[in-house]
Amino acid sequence: MKPARVTLIPGDGIGPEITHATTFMLERAGAAIVWDEQLGGKAALDACGNPMPDALLASIKKNRVALKGPLETSVGHGYRSINVTLRKFFDLYANLRPVRSLAGVKTAFSGVDLIVVRENTEDGYSGIEHQVAPGVVESVKVITARASRRIAKFAFELAVREKRKTITAIHKANIMKLSDGLFLDCARQIAKGYPKIKYRELIVDNACMQLVLRPQDFDVLLLENLYGDIVSDLCAGLVGGLGLVPGANLGVRVAIFEAVHGTAPDIAGKNRANPLALLFSGIMMLRHLGQDRPAARLERAVERLLAEGKVLTSDLGGRATTTQVAERIVALL
Repeated sequence: MKPARVTLIPGDGIGPEITHATTFMLERAGAAIVWDEQLGGKAALDACGNPMPDALLASIKKNRVALKGPLETSVGHGYRSINVTLRKFFDLYANLRPVRSLAGVKTAFSGVDLIVVRENTEDGYSGIEHQVAPGVVESVKVITARASRRIAKFAFELAVREKRKTITAIHKANIMKLSDGLFLDCARQIAKGYPKIKYRELIVDNACMQLVLRPQDFDVLLLENLYGDIVSDLCAGLVGGLGLVPGANLGVRVAIFEAVHGTAPDIAGKNRANPLALLFSGIMMLRHLGQDRPAARLERAVERLLAEGKVLTSDLGGRATTTQVAERIVALL
């Protein structure tokens, strides 16, 4: 098999540590990849004065696939989120987060197996905001029929491909009657073309309550950008946290796979970070590239690691280092 060329963005904080561990595991599992490493975020800002260098954009455009560690985003000031900027620049309209219970991970729930499908380009993330008067700021929520139909189509096609039975559109159309109403109208139109898939709707606050009462009742969740951002993290908490959940940003031509957690500056450089979320994202990337065999090998190794319960990082109740987790998974291959 000809190796795939993939842009590698180590990221900030714990990013370089978990990225190094993940590439080590992917390579040892037999993944056929040539890495094209590029800086982004604060690391790029410190190195060349630009958090999103032209070289990074050119690399992703050429390779069309990237694996990304967490990037630092300042709160309330500084440059715009590079994560959001990359999604808009490459029109990565679908954010995909599979969430499932893992044997060996103790949580309040078992049997969780759902997929969060989040519209990724508009809503409150349009970046349109301004100060109306001192002490008064206005932010604009943008919902379009084009983006709403596109993400709904993606969700239904995913459901067919993954043999899923139900799609739940989550909204606040009781209050935001025009914007969320448009989103629902588009979802209903698309749903008519998939009569074998059950379609239902839930108001977002009720959906959050139902998720923490009976998460096993959910299958595929379809959400606008902001609701999807919040609810996807809630769903991660159902199965053990953000250290165990992968993420993908998908467009027509480009796909960026990423760890969905933050940069964890408090433990950066201490070799304590959990690399499994980025590894799971790497496994998703392998399947996207058609490299199913190393993906399956890694999935089995992670399952065995968690079932053993001996070599785990502190967020999972263990004392192992990032390196020790990676080495144990390689041994289990």
